[in-house]
Amino acid sequence: MIRDLDTTLIRTFVTTADKASMTAAANALHLTQGAVSQQVKRLEEVLGQSLFERDRRGLKLTRSGERLLDKARRLLQLNDEILADIKGRVVAGQVRIGVPYDLVGTLLAPVLKAYAEAYPQVEISLVCASSPELAAALVAGTIDLAIIEERAGPTAGECLLVDRLVWVGARGGSARLKRPLPVSIVADTCAFRPAVLAALGEQGLDWRTVFENGNIDATTATVRSDLAVTTWLASTVPADLEILSDAGLPALPNFSVNLHLPKHAIQPAAQAFASHIREGLSRYRQAA
Repeated sequence: MIRDLDTTLIRTFVTTADKASMTAAANALHLTQGAVSQQVKRLEEVLGQSLFERDRRGLKLTRSGERLLDKARRLLQLNDEILADIKGRVVAGQVRIGVPYDLVGTLLAPVLKAYAEAYPQVEISLVCASSPELAAALVAGTIDLAIIEERAGPTAGECLLVDRLVWVGARGGSARLKRPLPVSIVADTCAFRPAVLAALGEQGLDWRTVFENGNIDATTATVRSDLAVTTWLASTVPADLEILSDAGLPALPNFSVNLHLPKHAIQPAAQAFASHIREGLSRYRQAA
């Protein structure tokens, strides 16, 4: 006999998977921890499979849970779209999204794709710039929301994830060993620049600039060619490059990826994107 899945149970499962904690899921869903536990157990009984197991970091998906998660997200997305459509609340219009160069093709690529598919009637305008420039654009009202990289700590925005700032170089390259150290930094407005220069100064390490420009592709090319090293968030490092952990380079601080919204009323299209990015980046929250 075919049984229907209860979307309430599915939503609780997805939230628990994202938070890796029943307590955190309960807070997000405004339920008690016991209610979340019961709903997960009911779903496991319906499916005849265990969906979570515990490890040192908290809850971890079983293989059955991993198989379910992507389909569960799609089921909830379709459910929400149907309700919005039937109730006449189709999200439309334009949203101007500010994103740092290094995030647009890495962490945010799947989020942007999912948002475009979920809200085809929204016209997306993507503004790429350094984090300080995006903060200024948000204040000026030229963008509707901004993803901003900031040194981990107190923020006026909403922290989406914390990640390690790392040194990056060519695999097996020698640029990391040269002195003065050849460093490629995207631009003088780069959010990482003050922390990187401070770390080099504290260690007394001589360095020289190889390339400074707003073009991240050119910076990447200098690193791939072993002309220089650079710094990126660990989760954005291209697979063909290497995180340098033993080259005598100074330790770097953690950075957070924060969501900043305007102080004035936010439009529905921007609200929908904010929800998508919260969900899309939740699994990276413990990256650092």
